[in-house]
Amino acid sequence: MAEIKYDTTHHAGATPEARIRNRLRNSGGEEADVITKTGDSARRTFHNIHHTGNVHSRGPDNPGVGDIFNRPRGVANPKGEIK
Repeated sequence: MAEIKYDTTHHAGATPEARIRNRLRNSGGEEADVITKTGDSARRTFHNIHHTGNVHSRGPDNPGVGDIFNRPRGVANPKGEIK
């Protein structure tokens, strides 16, 4: 029987079992608030649920852009509800 060689530097792993485990993992990430899995076969489904209310502002507030007469329309976060 022929020897099967696997690349040990492959990102999914050096063995067939590691590559299969990598293929069947949750591709939605682990940062979800609730993760549910339906089924155990290759057709299993992951549901990643992210609760609302954890919106974060990235960088300073947008000062707003002008309208067609170049008057400012206002800031994007007028009440400061996004921190």
